[in-house]
Amino acid sequence: QVHLVQSGGGLVQSGGSLQLSCAAPRLITSTFWSLDMSWYRQAAGKERELVASISSSGATDYADSVRGRFTISRNSSRKILFLQMNGLKPEDTAVYYCHFQGRESGWGQGTQVTVAA
Repeated sequence: QVHLVQSGGGLVQSGGSLQLSCAAPRLITSTFWSLDMSWYRQAAGKERELVASISSSGATDYADSVRGRFTISRNSSRKILFLQMNGLKPEDTAVYYCHFQGRESGWGQGTQVTVAA
């Protein structure tokens, strides 16, 4: 089980931006590179949904609802996964989770993102 530490999030006005981070300080760099990584979110009363993913080869994919507004990226030397969120909408309000899977797997603790109308 990989240890993941999330940061970022908070309250922002509609149209604003936030960046989420997910650090994996105990992973060795070669393992970090080998993993598929993703961001999920869960709004109150709803199922957890996949927001964005980046494969070990660097291929990215996004939910239709966030494509063009969110960007997933990683910094392998720092072993951090990012989610840059621009043009935030009230419907983006949710708890966001990072997820690593592969040779090591695990979930972040979750971070609240609230977008005020």
